This record gives sequence, C-alpha cells and structure tokens, in this order.
Amino acid sequence: MDNQNSSIKSIIISYGVVLGSISIAFQLMLFFLDMHYKNDSTAGIVALLISSGTIIYSFIVFKKANDGYVSLSDAIKIGLGVSLVSAIMSIVYTQLLVNFLDPDTMQKSLDLAMDNMRAQNPDIPQDALDTARTIQEKMSSPLVFSAIQIIFSLFFGFIISLIGGLIVKKSRPE
Repeated sequence: MDNQNSSIKSIIISYGVVLGSISIAFQLMLFFLDMHYKNDSTAGIVALLISSGTIIYSFIVFKKANDGYVSLSDAIKIGLGVSLVSAIMSIVYTQLLVNFLDPDTMQKSLDLAMDNMRAQNPDIPQDALDTARTIQEKMSSPLVFSAIQIIFSLFFGFIISLIGGLIVKKSRPE
C-alpha cells in the first residue's frame, strides 16, 4: 500500500508539473499573440482539452504501473492532485504576468468586459455598469483571483477525474 501511495504522489507531482508547464507555455503563446486577456472560448476549450488529456494520461500511466488496476478513488486523487499542482504553477505565472510582463492585463480584461457588456445591452444604465466594474475589480485582486483559479482548477479537475476515472477504472479481483 505504501508503494501505491508513493506511486500516486509521484504521478501527481510529475503530471502536475507537466500540465502546469504545458498550460504556462499555452498562456505564453496567448500573451505573445496579445490574446491573454480576451477570454476567448476557443482558448478555453483548448486549455480544457490539454487538462483532460494530461489527467487521463496520468490515470493510464498509474494503471500500467499498478498491474492494470486503478480504482475510481485513486483516479480522483490523482486528478485533483494534478490539477492542484498545475493550478499553483499557473498562479505563479499569473502573478508574474500581472506584475511584470503586462501590468495592464487586469485593466485590459476589465475594459474588454465592460465593452462587451455595453455591446450586448446598449440600454444598460451607467450605475449598473459602475456596479459591475466595482465587483470585477474586487474579483481581480491577487488573493481573490488566485483562490478562484484554484477553485475552478479543482472543480474541473474533479469533473475530468470522475468521468475519466469511470472510463479507465478496473478493480482488483477479490
């Protein structure tokens, strides 16, 4: 059992770093294309596919190392662990981005959101826009933004782990 736990830990660390590195490389690509603040749905789908592929691949690697067996609980542990390691790496990158690479990122994102809000609802009163801006400014503080990143990463990591774990699980015969 200790060997299995150390195997789970090594898979979590290894594939968490792999996912974090790929995610940061993808985010850097978006940064160099000046798309890092635009909340593009295509970029979100690609990021989700990268996460899904890496997490499910980590299940397969664990399954091979575990004589072809992986339980749903082990898959969920691995998926959440990989997601957490990746989220921590992404938070470090995000802090570097907003503090050094492009300090105007949050303002650009906020301005784009306000422009989109006006475009979708041209009759929106100014006080509603001001309220929305105030809420978004509070949500973009480093601590709140980091917490949101971790929560979303763990949420999607859980969903991916649950679905992927149900697909790849194979219980040991008793």
